[in-house]
Amino acid sequence: MGAAPGPWAAAAATAVFLLGDFYFSFAAGDTATGEALPLHIINFNFETVQVTWNASEPTGTNFTFRYRFHGDNYSQCPSYLLQHGLPVGCVLRAKGDSVMDFSIGNGTHTVLSRNIWISSYLKPSSPRDLQFHWREEAITVTCPNLPYRGLRYEVQHKSVFDEEWQSTEEDTCNVTIRALDADRCYSFRARVTTKESSYGPDTYPSDWSEVAHRQRGEPRDACQKTPFSSKFVLVCGTVAALIVVLLPLSVWKLHRVKRLLVPRVPDPKVTFPGLFESHQGNFQEWIKDTQNIAVLNKTGEDREQESLLEGPLVVQLPAAKAETPVASTTGPSHLQAVRKEATGDPDPLPCPPAPGKDLVSLGGFTFVVNDNAYVTL
Repeated sequence: MGAAPGPWAAAAATAVFLLGDFYFSFAAGDTATGEALPLHIINFNFETVQVTWNASEPTGTNFTFRYRFHGDNYSQCPSYLLQHGLPVGCVLRAKGDSVMDFSIGNGTHTVLSRNIWISSYLKPSSPRDLQFHWREEAITVTCPNLPYRGLRYEVQHKSVFDEEWQSTEEDTCNVTIRALDADRCYSFRARVTTKESSYGPDTYPSDWSEVAHRQRGEPRDACQKTPFSSKFVLVCGTVAALIVVLLPLSVWKLHRVKRLLVPRVPDPKVTFPGLFESHQGNFQEWIKDTQNIAVLNKTGEDREQESLLEGPLVVQLPAAKAETPVASTTGPSHLQAVRKEATGDPDPLPCPPAPGKDLVSLGGFTFVVNDNAYVTL
């Protein structure tokens, strides 16, 4: 037998079954006699339940809230949430993981009635007492597990060089994060989420825990951005040393390769002095000028030779043995030679010297001398 209907009409019964971590509900519905109100329900860690209605658009109506858990009698809301002096929600103590029936009315008129499984709106509490255990390049974050199943524990971390948080999740609050730089400072935070397979799609994640800062497992007040880590400095120093050693070797090797592939072209400034300084690269002008200089040099040499020949030509013969007079450049023989050159007559055949005599030719003159004669130039 059911209870007699009163001014607060009860909602149609909802059959709810729990099998392991899964829930099933059927035939949930409202029996509201007026326009349905938008509801927002949160189950805070199975400790308190908060139900709010039409909080964004107050209607000016003084609504009342009544509720009961399965097997209990209806009770008035113990603590209303007020906005502009009017109730817009109710906060009540939860009674484990159970079904709750509630109704919202306006005086004697029932506006909305519903029954819900409060675990469908679960919001777990934040992780507490986080512990950090550093091992080489990994850190393990632990905390007490919550006393119910179907949860995921998420730990996020980032360094001062990261723009986004990086997440790691486990089914228990024992989360290990690997591939960390021991010299960097990291920030950590944790929260608890629910599995949709256990609680449905309408649950809420817990609030984030307080951010903790750790470096090599040691607590820090805050993480400050340092320009370089020791590992980075070591890598950069090694690269710089290799560059200092290999760069001269590469330049030398490149120079040798260049000499093999591209033969050196001699500079014409060295081979042809004055070609570019005096003639602006005009080779024709330069060769003419060079030929003129060569002729002048040659003429100078000839003049030096001629100056040597301008000295008196003396041929001295012994007084007792001299038989041929010394030729003079002003004697009759010289005049006769000049006339023969002027008329173009061929020179007469030379006469053979007498026995014991020799012919000596100097500067176009021929002398007959014996062994005791000498010539001074």
